[in-house]
Amino acid sequence: MALSAQQILRSFNSIKLSSFINATQLTKRFPRPGKTWLQSSSAWPQMSCDNCFLQWGFKTYRTSSLWNSSQSTNSSRQENNSAQSTPLPLANEQSEKTQKMPCFDSDLTLEELDDLPPLSPLQPLSEEEAIQIVADPLLPPDSFTLRDYVDHSETLQKLVLLGVDLSKIEKHPDAANFLLRLDFEKDIKQILLFLKDLGLEDNQLGPFLTKNYAIFSEDLENLKIRVTYLQSKNFSKADIAQMVRNAPFLLNFSVERLDNRLGFFQKELELNVKKTRDLVVRLPRLLTGSLEPVKENMKVYRLELGFNHNEIQHMITRIPKMLTANKRKLTETFDYVHNVMSIPHHIIVKFPQVFNTRLFKIKERHLFLTYLGRAQYDPAKPNYISLEKLVSIPDEIFCEEIAKTSVQDFEKFLKSL
Repeated sequence: MALSAQQILRSFNSIKLSSFINATQLTKRFPRPGKTWLQSSSAWPQMSCDNCFLQWGFKTYRTSSLWNSSQSTNSSRQENNSAQSTPLPLANEQSEKTQKMPCFDSDLTLEELDDLPPLSPLQPLSEEEAIQIVADPLLPPDSFTLRDYVDHSETLQKLVLLGVDLSKIEKHPDAANFLLRLDFEKDIKQILLFLKDLGLEDNQLGPFLTKNYAIFSEDLENLKIRVTYLQSKNFSKADIAQMVRNAPFLLNFSVERLDNRLGFFQKELELNVKKTRDLVVRLPRLLTGSLEPVKENMKVYRLELGFNHNEIQHMITRIPKMLTANKRKLTETFDYVHNVMSIPHHIIVKFPQVFNTRLFKIKERHLFLTYLGRAQYDPAKPNYISLEKLVSIPDEIFCEEIAKTSVQDFEKFLKSL
């Protein structure tokens, strides 16, 4: 009577896999005419093999034994000696062995054997096999830092080698999950090659990607279309590379947005095409940031500070940062320069960098010149001191050429304030 598939599996799992393999090897080494596999089972030695085949109808089963080569060699020698010296089993011993072994009938088809489930993971292991199992460390289910995942992620490892600061990226809530899902070859490599072709150097990729890791979510074709648009507006390759470095999110915006921004500055400031292009090359954040500070500052210059349109146009083309400067800083600087130092509008327009200077530096130097009797800012009078020299040169040159004194005297004066 044929055994069912479940009975075969239950019987097979009850016997160690290594014993079957050893028996197979033994019958191959010592073939005996007329002797069956069951009859030779009494001479099974203890040994292991990595890839052996059972010859009684099952598909290939593999053993996971990890015996070293010296043990295998010794076992093989013992095997030869045992096979030669061990007498043939008695008939009653063979009968007992036969009763213990399962009997497999030929009625069980190969298709049914194929459907048998694999060996149970609960198959018992020897102590030597168990201690040699090496398990990889598990990924932490959650973490507050990307550092815990670097050893497990090829993508993160390569980003670190590029100079990306993961400690800054992980401060963004969804950044970590986004990066961990990326494949370097599929999602990152082509973007890096695109940035290199655009003009970014190797040492610039890290800082760029630290600020704009979201560029990996952009379609490469869309990025190329935006570059093509800028080129159609006569921005040179060097101009585009400079703009991308200084405004990392520039290429994340659509062509429609870029076109609207260029049109806004050209119309609002009444600039020609070349001056508009030069303006955004020097300050590309004008294309990516909010327009509200720009509109507010334009009102401040015109209504609160009293500059006319041509004066505003001249100043912002010289110092583009005046469009995005802090409103409070602008008004405080103008109030001190115009009302305390008595410098008129037309002179301030010629030296707009005064709005880009820290107010305490202007105060310190003006007070020192006043103390020395040299605070003269009228170009029509002798010993004239321009605003450019007042705010731009270092202390050593200021003391030597403007104040006509030593740096030590200037430092002593500052301590008395």
